[in-house]
Amino acid sequence: MTGAFETVIGSVPAADPVLIAGPTASGKSALAMGLARAQGGRIINADALQVFADWRILTARPSAEDEAALPHGLYGHVPGDEAYSVGDWLRDLAPLLEDGPRPIIVGGTGLYFTALTKGLADIPAIPAEIRAEADARLRKKDGLDDLAAELDPESRDRVDLSNPARVQRAWEVLQTTGQGIAAWQDATPPPLLPLERTTALVLAAAPDWLSPRIETRFDAMLGAGLLDEARANRATWRPDLPSAKAIGAASAMAYLEGRQNLAEFRNNVVTETRQYAKRQRTWFRSKFNAWRWIDPDDR
Repeated sequence: MTGAFETVIGSVPAADPVLIAGPTASGKSALAMGLARAQGGRIINADALQVFADWRILTARPSAEDEAALPHGLYGHVPGDEAYSVGDWLRDLAPLLEDGPRPIIVGGTGLYFTALTKGLADIPAIPAEIRAEADARLRKKDGLDDLAAELDPESRDRVDLSNPARVQRAWEVLQTTGQGIAAWQDATPPPLLPLERTTALVLAAAPDWLSPRIETRFDAMLGAGLLDEARANRATWRPDLPSAKAIGAASAMAYLEGRQNLAEFRNNVVTETRQYAKRQRTWFRSKFNAWRWIDPDDR
């Protein structure tokens, strides 16, 4: 653990629920474990891919040894073929906030934290046939633009139209309920954990510091058995699985099938991870201004 993290731990009130956000590979789990060791608490996952059971190494979930050493929650508890939404996460999280050790909620999925601290509209589940139609349309040329064009004006103004997942979600909600996602959001109930009741930290990982860490982490994944994990998933692999959105999952299958060599596999995963980290930084800068920003670089 870096000296920067030790300083942060010394400044965090021991009774507060703690939120730790930041880009992938920025050291969030290390900080969470340091806090739990020093002050006690249960480390709770707020990463949308680390909830799935089938990709521990690829999604950088805590190791089995780390999970056994300290209390953890909501890691790897969802089958890889089962859809899992932010609403599902909040429902799973609620009893952990009511009972047990002080929560240390850590992850890189900004939407999870926003829903936790600002509330989430209680939108009905999307029927499988509407989800399938949206998936099929999105795969077509101009599919993203076509779905966006069918949104109600209020939702179209509010949704990030360059983000396929957000556009698809808004379209599915409109088709399912007859009401735009913007209207649902405007009727949002109170948050499960208001921001003012927490110590909320964001790791401000600069690209030039983070990039080599991303490369080093991928090499460590290979050493930890990433290819064996991919082989174990190969028999049930499908690109439409909810867990298939894990960065590198498709490239891992391409490598096993001989469509990529190891250098191409590594380059693809590192590049995709850097791009994802950039999107995360953009989200945090735009929405987490009230959080405490921490520089994890201890050089």
